[in-house]
Amino acid sequence: MSQYPNPADLLAHRPPFLFCDEITELEPGVSCTALWHLTGNETFFAGHFPGRPTLPGVLIVEALAQTAGLAALSSEDFEGKLPLFGGIDKARFRRQVVPGDTLTLTAKLGRMSRMAGKATGTASVSGETACQVEMMFVIADAADL
Repeated sequence: MSQYPNPADLLAHRPPFLFCDEITELEPGVSCTALWHLTGNETFFAGHFPGRPTLPGVLIVEALAQTAGLAALSSEDFEGKLPLFGGIDKARFRRQVVPGDTLTLTAKLGRMSRMAGKATGTASVSGETACQVEMMFVIADAADL
């Protein structure tokens, strides 16, 4: 059993849109590393693309945002909050991600305030970078949604 919380204990996301399966490293308010195990049974693979299933890049970026959310929401400063996308910058995709891959998601928080924050993220498969991105988010009260 992991020493880290279940991602669903911190994030408001639920399947089929909860992409972080497990947390492997966590420094609350600073950084998080999580895994997404792609089985091939995910519905998007059937249409993206028939005969050559490939994880959509936008879902990689969302998974990285969820990982950044885990880093933020594990801090007492952001308990009861909901980070919402505010922007995506410098997204670069370096390799395809396919069924059977395990995506290692690493996010590091940058400047943070009560209202907004920045993060960087890297997704990789077996040590090979699949995506790098800079993200901005706004902090909302979860109870207001």
